[in-house]
Amino acid sequence: MGKLILNLRVCGNRRVVRGAGLSYLRPMNTMQIPDRSRRAVATWLFMVAALVFIMVVVGGITRLTESGLSMTDWHPVTGWLPPIGEAAWLAEFEKYKAFPEYQKINRGMSLEDFQMIFAWEYGHRLLGRIIGLAFFLPMAFFMISGAIRRREIPWFLFLLVAGGSQGALGWFMVQSGLVDRPDVSQYRLAAHLTLAFVIYALLLLTAWRVREGNSGRAAVVAMRGPATVLAGLVLLQIVIGAFVAGINAGHIYNTWPMMDGALIPDALFATSPAWLALFEDHLTVQFMHRLGAYLLIIVAVLVMLRGRRIGGRVKPAAMGTLHAILLQVLLGIATLVMVVPVWIGALHQATALVVWTAALWLARLAWSGARSGASEAAVPAD
Repeated sequence: MGKLILNLRVCGNRRVVRGAGLSYLRPMNTMQIPDRSRRAVATWLFMVAALVFIMVVVGGITRLTESGLSMTDWHPVTGWLPPIGEAAWLAEFEKYKAFPEYQKINRGMSLEDFQMIFAWEYGHRLLGRIIGLAFFLPMAFFMISGAIRRREIPWFLFLLVAGGSQGALGWFMVQSGLVDRPDVSQYRLAAHLTLAFVIYALLLLTAWRVREGNSGRAAVVAMRGPATVLAGLVLLQIVIGAFVAGINAGHIYNTWPMMDGALIPDALFATSPAWLALFEDHLTVQFMHRLGAYLLIIVAVLVMLRGRRIGGRVKPAAMGTLHAILLQVLLGIATLVMVVPVWIGALHQATALVVWTAALWLARLAWSGARSGASEAAVPAD
């Protein structure tokens, strides 16, 4: 039999194999996924991250309007619809009356007032369900189509579980306000908010990785330490802010820069044991939040100066992060001296997400890509 000569031509995601009287389509390696499929995965992740952004802001408004305890039970699968009809609303209102918030704070409130606070908590939970579907359904499609690679499947399943655990943690938080004290535990609130910011970060980092892939860009090695420290401080400040919200510490000591008549109040850590003041003492928690803001400004300025010396993509990223932090500090001061109006409190929480996004992008530039091989990866001369 004569020598068989084969010619290969790529057609879409298949190879056309031609030989002596032979022509057939052979599937290519499933790892070779068209760029547009990967871009679609990245776009989907960015959209889910945007929904999480909105979810955090709505959650902040729910807290600021004291609406979080209006729904006294949790039906994660069947709770899509609100009460329909007057009889259903009255029944829901009667359930609310049996709990401490109504008995100690809202006794005598009207059905219309109850419907107002119920709407915020209902919207918050409904948005959580929408985010769950917006993540799960496209994820299943992308897994079946191969746009999500086999080795990536465990990571995406982890993200799905993390999102589901956030809903369960939210209900665990609400339960703490349905027992004796008509307010949720600041510890559970801080855990709930921190997990939301972590999920948001994981979505963004995954989307950036999927979108850029092996772009060949060099990591900015000289910025790795500073960017990591700055991102860590941003997250720590967010956690402290959650404790400020959890114990309503923003409603007292509403002067700036003085606090209780001094730059450094005398009554700091006036608890036994002293470390408990970091989580439960109004004065100490608010002071630590102020101190964290000052520290963030200092570190952000130093990071910006280093970014200017390095240049490249890191320069505008460092500048943008500093500007976002300065805006957030100004909003924090306004929130404090105005005694936490809902609109500016919500804006303050939204800007925290903007600062977190900027810090994550700067860290992404520092850590992604190769360790060397490009001018922006080199440590600048002092």
